[in-house]
Amino acid sequence: MSWWSRVANVFRGDRLNREIAEEFELHVEEAIATGRDESEARRALGTHVRHREEGHQTRVIGWLDSLRADVIFGWRQLKRNRVTSAAAILSLALAIGACTSAFRLMDALLWRPLPVAHADRLYDIWRETAINGAPYRYDSWAYPSYQLMRDAVKDHAQLLAVSPAERTDLTYGSDDDMEKAHVQYVSGSMFGAFGLRPALGRLLDENDDRVPKASPYAVLSYDYWQRRFGRDPKVIGRSLRIGSDLYQIVGVVDLPFTGTDPGTLTDVFLPIMMNPLVTRKDAAWMRTLAIVHPGVALGPLTAKMSAISLAFETERAKSFKDLPNSIMTAILSEKLTMIPAGAGVSELQDQYRRALGVIGVLVALVLLIACANVANLMTAQAATRAQEMALRVSIGAGRLRLVRMVLTESVMMAVLASLLAAAFAWWSAPLVVSMINPPDDPARLMLPGDWRVLGFGLLLVVVVVLLFGLAPALRASAVKPVNALKGGEDPHGRRRGMYVMIGAQVAFCFVVVFIAGLFVTTFQRLAHKPLGFEPENLLLLDTVAQREQPASVWDQAVEGLRGVSGVEDAALCAAPLLGGNSWNNFISINGAPPGPIVSHFLEVSPDWIRTMRMPLIDGRDFRNGDTTPGAAIVNETFAKTFFHGENPVGKTFARESRTVHYQIVGMVRDAPYRSLREPTLPVAFIPRHEIDASGVVQGSTEGTFVVRTEGAAPTALASLLRQRIHQEHPELRVSNIRTQMELVRDQTIRERLLAMLAVFFAGVALLLAGIGLYGVLHYSVLQRQREFGIRIALGARIANIARLVTSEVFAMVIAGGAVGLVLGLLAAKYIQSLLYGVKGNDPATLIMPVLVLLAAAAFSALPAVLRAARVDPAKMLRAE
Repeated sequence: MSWWSRVANVFRGDRLNREIAEEFELHVEEAIATGRDESEARRALGTHVRHREEGHQTRVIGWLDSLRADVIFGWRQLKRNRVTSAAAILSLALAIGACTSAFRLMDALLWRPLPVAHADRLYDIWRETAINGAPYRYDSWAYPSYQLMRDAVKDHAQLLAVSPAERTDLTYGSDDDMEKAHVQYVSGSMFGAFGLRPALGRLLDENDDRVPKASPYAVLSYDYWQRRFGRDPKVIGRSLRIGSDLYQIVGVVDLPFTGTDPGTLTDVFLPIMMNPLVTRKDAAWMRTLAIVHPGVALGPLTAKMSAISLAFETERAKSFKDLPNSIMTAILSEKLTMIPAGAGVSELQDQYRRALGVIGVLVALVLLIACANVANLMTAQAATRAQEMALRVSIGAGRLRLVRMVLTESVMMAVLASLLAAAFAWWSAPLVVSMINPPDDPARLMLPGDWRVLGFGLLLVVVVVLLFGLAPALRASAVKPVNALKGGEDPHGRRRGMYVMIGAQVAFCFVVVFIAGLFVTTFQRLAHKPLGFEPENLLLLDTVAQREQPASVWDQAVEGLRGVSGVEDAALCAAPLLGGNSWNNFISINGAPPGPIVSHFLEVSPDWIRTMRMPLIDGRDFRNGDTTPGAAIVNETFAKTFFHGENPVGKTFARESRTVHYQIVGMVRDAPYRSLREPTLPVAFIPRHEIDASGVVQGSTEGTFVVRTEGAAPTALASLLRQRIHQEHPELRVSNIRTQMELVRDQTIRERLLAMLAVFFAGVALLLAGIGLYGVLHYSVLQRQREFGIRIALGARIANIARLVTSEVFAMVIAGGAVGLVLGLLAAKYIQSLLYGVKGNDPATLIMPVLVLLAAAAFSALPAVLRAARVDPAKMLRAE
């Protein structure tokens, strides 16, 4: 009989049994035909049952047939215990799904190799130094410095220049059709070095890297080509404009490459030589990637590039004037490091690397809690099946056979849970991604369900089965028939194992609740941090012009906005607060050399202070005649930092090597400049009108109108204000509209996400731990009913019964809580960089999880205590 036939026979048992029965009867008939008596023939052939068993064994694969029987039996067991099985499957599904979802996010952002050649030999070059004793690292470079390093190490590595992918205004027609796309400037040699091919047209090459502004070509990503142009092949040859530069589309890069910045899908690739900063030695704006040749050691390569970088910075430093010695020392003591970049490089990685690691730990703890819960459940079920197992052993079942039978049930639970988990992970991972970054520029991660995710899921199922199923299976298979048939083994040993599991669940649960408390406190303190201005009802209109517009045009636009119905006030600034923009410089006080502390600057129009409702502590607001250089308004931190807390009004300072002077005319309340997280910075607000050496007011190509509306919904006026600006000043175009409240909320996106996820997992952990504690106590009461009945008959009170029921378990709860406290304090040190205004050893953060766990334990223990107190002594004694 063929192997395939034996496999098929496993799944057609009834038909096989009929065939064996027919074959037996055929043998009987043949014996009768030879003249033998029917009864004699049947005795000679043996019993029908023996013949069927022998025939069955020879026509099937034994282990597969046993597995089929175990699956059928396991399914009956799951149906028999529907409630407990459903609870176990749902808890496992939630835990497995959360783990898989976390893996998808971490893999997509941090681990998944770029779809390029030589990803395993791709590195990002960083610089490390210390400024005022604090470590500082960054990976931005000036292009002339990159050129020197590229030429020096070309025999050992291929260097590539790539800019971060930035959301940029561009148009394929008139300014009225302006749209936004993610644009990345790259070395022309990048596509060839990465082994990329065009889906249409051609890609950039080394000829596009030779002369600045000489290669006005653009390559589209396949994703953008599909979304924006519907894969129209006629896109080749079309033109697009960015600023004043006109580019010709020459190709589309094939899938799956979408850029080098995980979390951002690049839409348009431009030659690095088309960037206006490419010739500047004082502008560090691009990354340097290195594809190291096989066999080249990183140490000597890094040292060579470090020497070239140092020589470049030393030469550049000769042009510095009045730069503080600490800053000069930091620049000239930079060390280069090469960080593996096979998975790409992006700011999103730096921002969320540790946060995703914490989420991964939380979901792993929830998984362990779920596994401990199900293990306790199966241990309790195994106790009720002790006599069944004893009978199986008595009739010849081996221990391996029993282990396989119990493990099959565990595998079935894990498989059913994994199916639900797959749906949960498929839905939840994109949901979490949608919560990252502002709504107008959300993160975009590729989340394919490929072999990496499938392999992780299969491995996770195996681990889960081993975690919750192996110990109960081994314990059930080790049953001793004599003890079991006499009434079972000592239940205290089994309960002790379950109590240990409870202690582990409590420890893990404490850590999850503790970390959730830290994240919630961080979010609350950031969200309620004093701002120093009123962000409500503030509408921000980022506006650009193709050519420089006189200051009078911008002033007229402000006045026009003030005349719109529903507008309370309006002003103009270079960039909004908390918008991420930054302009700083070293300043000089009373003619002294600049110090090591920088001041930040922001250009604003008259009445900007009033429009922002920023309290003016002393002095006055700007007037129409104030210019830069000339007048300045500073914040409290500026006064404390540079004037030692004295009233700064009337005093002067200078910037840019003491060539640009200001007189302070006012002081305002502190307000966050670019981030809620960082300490308050010294800030000087200066007039929007800047005059050159000849006294002529300079124009501008961009600015942000700040409009305070009268209604509670400022966005209701967005369309009207956009049209008003364009109608009155066609040369101005509103490129983006936001509210100041959106910028404030964007500052806490990561904290809000961590708080939401941590609270969710804390709730799941508490629920699972509570169910586990209830299950153990319920099992304990069932095992000790006779004891409780006797004690009640002898006069024991409810309080005594409650103490007997809960004392051992609550001891494990306290022990688990102590272990969890230690683990939580260790975890708090790891996540300190994610916290704000709270520390792990704060009394409030330690008391909260203790109270929550005690309340959950008391609530879970109540049903078991009531059940024990209601035991009928007479019924127990009669049963005995």
